[in-house]
Amino acid sequence: MLHSFLEKLQATPRKQWIIYVLLYFFWGLGMNWVGQELAIARFTFWWQVITVYVLYMVPISILLKDYSFFTQYAYGLVAMGVLEFGGYALGTSYIYPNNILDKWFGEHVFALGMSLFFALYFPVGNWVVRRISFTFERK
Repeated sequence: MLHSFLEKLQATPRKQWIIYVLLYFFWGLGMNWVGQELAIARFTFWWQVITVYVLYMVPISILLKDYSFFTQYAYGLVAMGVLEFGGYALGTSYIYPNNILDKWFGEHVFALGMSLFFALYFPVGNWVVRRISFTFERK
């Protein structure tokens, strides 16, 4: 099974890897900034954008790219649930007290809410990469 995962990652063209890395890196920087500006949550260190968005989320996106939207979302939910739970449990992510999400949904469901939201990154990110790749291939 690990061998087939590695084959799929190796079979992805270099241009697509570059698109994934750039998209997810800037997406991560943007979301970390939004989380800070809205006082919702943030990474403890800025470089976590690289470890989470590039080193964790990009390979998962590539492994999921051939599945349907809902299958990508379901697998993404598992991947993000583990990540969100771990990040808050280890203190590598900071939740602002009394943030707007806590007020809307309650403080005990924050990690679940973040997982439900960020699981959308996999199908949406794969769709964006396909659109960008298609645009470059046409030119």
